[in-house]
Amino acid sequence: MAFLSLSLRPAVPLLCSLPPFLRISTASAVAFPSRKSTVAKTFTKFFCSSLVPANRISVLGDLPRVLAVAQLSTEVTQASFQQSRPTTMAHVVRDRVQLTDLEERIFNILTAVLEKFDLKTQLRVAGGWVRDKLLGKDSTDIDIALDDMLGREFCEKVNEYLASLGEETHSVGVIMSNPDQSKHLETANMRILGMSIDFVNLRAETYADNSRIPQMEFGTPEQDALRRDLTINSLFYNINTREVEDFTTRGIRDLKAGVISTPLPPESTFLDDPLRVCRAIRFGARFQFELDEELKKAAASEAVRNALNNKVSRERVGHEVELMLGGNKPEQAMEYIEDLNLFSTVFRIDANSKPDPSIPENYGRLCVDTLRAATKVLQKYKSSDQLNIPVSTHIIMKSLVLKNKDAAGVEILFNFAKEFKLVSEKILQAESDDSADTKESIYREDPDLAAISKHRVELGLLLRKNKELWRCTLLLSSIMELPSVTSQAHSAMVALSVDNERWIEEKVKMCNLVEDTVNKLGLTKIWEEKLVLDGDAIKEALNLSPGKQVQEWKDKVLLWQLAHPKGTTEECLGWLHEENVKRLKV
Repeated sequence: MAFLSLSLRPAVPLLCSLPPFLRISTASAVAFPSRKSTVAKTFTKFFCSSLVPANRISVLGDLPRVLAVAQLSTEVTQASFQQSRPTTMAHVVRDRVQLTDLEERIFNILTAVLEKFDLKTQLRVAGGWVRDKLLGKDSTDIDIALDDMLGREFCEKVNEYLASLGEETHSVGVIMSNPDQSKHLETANMRILGMSIDFVNLRAETYADNSRIPQMEFGTPEQDALRRDLTINSLFYNINTREVEDFTTRGIRDLKAGVISTPLPPESTFLDDPLRVCRAIRFGARFQFELDEELKKAAASEAVRNALNNKVSRERVGHEVELMLGGNKPEQAMEYIEDLNLFSTVFRIDANSKPDPSIPENYGRLCVDTLRAATKVLQKYKSSDQLNIPVSTHIIMKSLVLKNKDAAGVEILFNFAKEFKLVSEKILQAESDDSADTKESIYREDPDLAAISKHRVELGLLLRKNKELWRCTLLLSSIMELPSVTSQAHSAMVALSVDNERWIEEKVKMCNLVEDTVNKLGLTKIWEEKLVLDGDAIKEALNLSPGKQVQEWKDKVLLWQLAHPKGTTEECLGWLHEENVKRLKV
């Protein structure tokens, strides 16, 4: 059986909500996409830690839970569940591109450059920006295609124009293409009014039999549109005329119909560049578009599967998988992969590994069903303060941003989830107790009652360690029981979780109950609460020197404070002296 090992990299501080990436570094030539991500590695290690030693996991046996938790890290805590499989339907597509004020100003500068230097160049925004604008979505990914000059040359004209107005000029970055493959074509980049813009040439391309890297040359708008991966990505916005151009004649039609198709015949498109199969799946899931029947037939063919195995690096496949899992419908992307018989190709193991008889033939379907089960739990749980923030952002921004802290953060997060599961079960048990007095005692703020003290201390300590991540670990703990594919219980458990609302409701009930308990016990932001007696106060009260003993007393003060939410500083000092006397007598 092939195994994966997990490797860590320093996390990078993020300034906005970023999606999680399922990136795993392989120990051998095995072939889960070899990318790295703290989030997915974290969850992967947790779900597999009890099955095999150290940080190694069974590739296929635990893949369902890897995917399920990747979904957990992707979704928001406030969402509504929609059926996984999309329905073909008409989509609202605008007749014209509506520019923002900034886009209008940028395009006016570009057309002014044409006028000043009497250029006949046609400026066209290409690809995803046009698609998104027609769908009414904002986009900052502006790629401008030029029909008669290099991007660098046009950028120099832009700077010359700005200088003539006494405006600030900007540096131009140039990415040179491989001259053996692209005949000296290049991409130039510069910032205009603060926005980064790429300038490229209209291109035509041909492919060698054994490579997905095309030979590039100057092309016409039609050739450039036809070389695109999908019809919905082949549209242009002509800045000169301010009109949308659809040289394939199918881009707008497919956008309105909600269909994913290719400009050229899909089989030849995929054989030229097999990675486009993954891109078709990703965009289909992202926009909830239906895959074209001819496209599905080509994608599921043995020839395309072999090409995806042999012509595309695992890193590139991994990049597409991470984008799928970072999208709004990762479970749909995985379902497309399974439906197209590509699961064992995308998530393949070392060809030299012996088949594991414990892995069922339909493991791909079981993986998808497990992911759907986790999705249902996640999307039906709503936090009390109506958060709408990706859980992955909490993890990356709030916990794992410190340099060289990844390993410790991973270990701590997994332990949190285990602890949360135990605490959640205790709270659920107390709630189900028939005694009204027992239930009431859990929430009554009487410091002398053992029930409230025990619950508040245990839950408070856990929240202080989790901080803003506590909802993430709560959700994580709710799907911990999903077994491995190799487990005999897997099929029954997945069937229960996917098709039986009772399983879902039980998990949602547990999450809601824990959150209610947190609120009732006044623990909502307990990690921000300062100790009633800090280290200096403890040293002064007990006449201690700095050292380990002070920290031990601080830990005890924290326990007292959690058990006595209304306790004063004077009361804590009295307790401190009493405890110290007891300790000295011993």
